[in-house]
Amino acid sequence: MHLLLHPLAKPLALVLLCAPGATLLWGAAAGQLGANPAEALIRSLGDWALRFLCLTLAVTPLRLWTGWHALARFRRMLGVASFFYAVLHFLAYAWLDMGLYLDDILRDIGKRPFILVGFAALLGLLPLAATSFNRAIRALGAARWQRLHRLVYVIAPLALLHFYWMRAGKNDFVEVYVYAAIVAVLLMARLARARRAGPAATRRA
Repeated sequence: MHLLLHPLAKPLALVLLCAPGATLLWGAAAGQLGANPAEALIRSLGDWALRFLCLTLAVTPLRLWTGWHALARFRRMLGVASFFYAVLHFLAYAWLDMGLYLDDILRDIGKRPFILVGFAALLGLLPLAATSFNRAIRALGAARWQRLHRLVYVIAPLALLHFYWMRAGKNDFVEVYVYAAIVAVLLMARLARARRAGPAATRRA
């Protein structure tokens, strides 16, 4: 656990969080993303947004189960990474699929439920990312900040639904079930903790 407190732990974590995006952008520039690079880039960025969202949700349960309380130092960083990749996912779709034509993007969001759900998840992440620094916590107050950040437990199912509908077109649900199981376990762990500790813990969670 002492490694998590090392001064280089956060810079190293930042490098690791940026690495998938840098690898994908390099692959796109070098023509190494397969026969349909636009689709590969859009989907891979979305996959990483979901992965980092799951890791964000996992921090508190892992901290409690393992006693590695220093993991909390990385929770906000993971949350911001999830938002960053979700934004890149949307921008790649808006550019590579829709040519950055705003009217077409809005029309597409309105007529395709899986894009609407994904966009709703992105909008939900926006206030969480915008309040992910200490000054925002002081301005909102800890209790209000915590209530706002419970939105992640609405955002996660929306992101999963977006992922499910996206994979439904290819009838490929294996990864969907894996992510759904992870999110379900993490949500149940949080609910179980709140029930054990009673109403006071629920207010603090």
